[in-house]
Amino acid sequence: MRVLQVVPAVHTGSGVEAVAYHLEREWRALGVPTAQFTLAEAHGDWIGQRGPLPIRKLGLLGRVVWFTTVGTALARRVIARQPRDTVVICHNDALVGDVYVNHGNLVEAMRRRGGFAWRMARNPLHLFTWARDGVRYRSHLHRVVVNLTAQEDADLRRTYPGFAPRTVVIGNGVDTERYRPDPDSRAAARAELGLTDEPVVLFVGHEFERKGLPLVLDAVARLDRAHLVVVGGTPDLVAAGRRDAAARGLDGRVHYVGQQADPRRFFHAADVFAFPSAYESYGLVILEALASGVPVVASPVGCVPEVVVDGVNGYAVGFDADAIAAALGRVLDRGPGAWTAAARASAEDRSWARVAQEYLALFEDVLRARG
Repeated sequence: MRVLQVVPAVHTGSGVEAVAYHLEREWRALGVPTAQFTLAEAHGDWIGQRGPLPIRKLGLLGRVVWFTTVGTALARRVIARQPRDTVVICHNDALVGDVYVNHGNLVEAMRRRGGFAWRMARNPLHLFTWARDGVRYRSHLHRVVVNLTAQEDADLRRTYPGFAPRTVVIGNGVDTERYRPDPDSRAAARAELGLTDEPVVLFVGHEFERKGLPLVLDAVARLDRAHLVVVGGTPDLVAAGRRDAAARGLDGRVHYVGQQADPRRFFHAADVFAFPSAYESYGLVILEALASGVPVVASPVGCVPEVVVDGVNGYAVGFDADAIAAALGRVLDRGPGAWTAAARASAEDRSWARVAQEYLALFEDVLRARG
């Protein structure tokens, strides 16, 4: 068996690119030859990703359209030259692949945030994605579609009536060696933030509004002494976030550290991870927090209903600042370290090695069906 991954990029960090990276690493460790077809192979890596926000949004539109159109055409040429035993797995945009991994349902995400028609109409990329995925899911373009949770499977079928391909559910994994408790780094990480024994709430995410940061700010404002560390966000989002925190009277208690290549030290500094996101196809950062021994207070989206057990490794809560503050308070009242063992245990059986094996079993089915 050989594997060809079709994905805009492959690298460590978070998101789709990191999923492809970890799967590739595990398959290669098992002796499965694994190749890539990325935006670079589609000759689209010239499309810019830097500059002011309007330029970045235009660049994102360009990259998605390019990989969907030019990328699809060039990927089909590459696929035609692959050995017969190659399974093609596509992660985003391109309309190719025996297996397609659904990393997010745009329509469902917009519905969960409210104002669906306005959110869709104001963004041409949303309309393009909706139309493209209508083609993807109402045809037999892919033999199998992988959804990350059972709820995501049900949502996708509701969004696209006439859904054609077979579906399976395979959740994401977490690097349990990279993300693990590290008591020795806690003091150093807190010193970097200018903190000693203050309770620390952590938020990690790049889309502040969708992932619930305003709710977290309101919740922290209700907690005495608690500090909030915010990892992620573009410079303009961070600047706006600082103004938002000041308007809530949280000067000195909210620490925006921006995008980080390695967020682990902030997990080590934290007492609880807060993530009341409106929508997640999975929410890999939830597993990263748990693997680091940090309890989670999060909305019941993505993997949360499957991995967070109330009172054991955190709490699942609604989109209400009072409820979030109450759950954070219950976690913090038990003190540092009280949740570490249970949080870590809940992530240990979700390693990338196990997930990679689940995909290989699916690929064997694909090859048998192909004959």
